[in-house]
Amino acid sequence: MKRGYHHGNLRQALVEAALELIADQGPTGFTLSEAAKTADVTPAAVYRHFAGRDDLIAEVARQGYDIFAALMEFAYNNGQPTALAAFEATGRAYLAFARKYPGHYMAMFESGLSLQAHPDLAIVAQKARAVLEQAAEKLSQHLPVGKRPPSSMFSAHIWAMSHGVVELYMRGAPGAKSPFPPEDLLEAGIGIYLRGLGLLRPDT
Repeated sequence: MKRGYHHGNLRQALVEAALELIADQGPTGFTLSEAAKTADVTPAAVYRHFAGRDDLIAEVARQGYDIFAALMEFAYNNGQPTALAAFEATGRAYLAFARKYPGHYMAMFESGLSLQAHPDLAIVAQKARAVLEQAAEKLSQHLPVGKRPPSSMFSAHIWAMSHGVVELYMRGAPGAKSPFPPEDLLEAGIGIYLRGLGLLRPDT
């Protein structure tokens, strides 16, 4: 039985269908025809909303970055209760997002989409990165200007560390089980890294 989508929500129905397919088959493992079938619409209906599969995946990724940025902002909580706690909270938010929104996560980070080719996607992706950069900036404010590491650099390193924990220890790869919870791995890694930059005292 057709789901009887109204004109206004067919686009979102196709996004939801793509999320199902991405979670099952990966971001490049399905066709637009399969997305149409999953949404119970004709293939022609898809092209009224999306130019091709990359366009559909880009919309999934855009919505994912919207959710991701909101979660990061909530976790950061304007730098409260401390700059360090807020910074660590953004790392945990990264892991929480990957766990709760696997389809969005894969569309964002595993689809090979070019941000330059999708300006709307690039804008919302930068919004998410800006939260972590703001957290990094606040964490280094106590250092003299000449001795502060670039916040864009060390926030990018923490982003990469978070991504690595997700890919290696949360994605179910055979043999990739860790004896430590992903959150503990990330928190320890962040602490070691920040001490190495001189951003934390040895006893923090």
